[in-house]
Amino acid sequence: MGNSTRVDIYSRPGCHLCDEAKKVVERVQRRFGFVLTVTNIESDSELEKEYGEQIPVVFINGNKAFKYHVDEAAFEKKVKRLWKT
Repeated sequence: MGNSTRVDIYSRPGCHLCDEAKKVVERVQRRFGFVLTVTNIESDSELEKEYGEQIPVVFINGNKAFKYHVDEAAFEKKVKRLWKT
């Protein structure tokens, strides 16, 4: 399943927590090669209403995995589990 793993980050410009989360996710992405999409919630009024200041939010294959902070070891463990499936 590794190549079909998809990670989505909902963020907004100027969000330092979002920038940190992206760095963590991108480091793990270099090891596992999953598809990464970063969405600016300001470009979608529904996303902005739903997430507002509760960002970043990281989804793995559509399932919410992290909010605010991404622990690199925990994130890698989740991705690795999908990679082996």
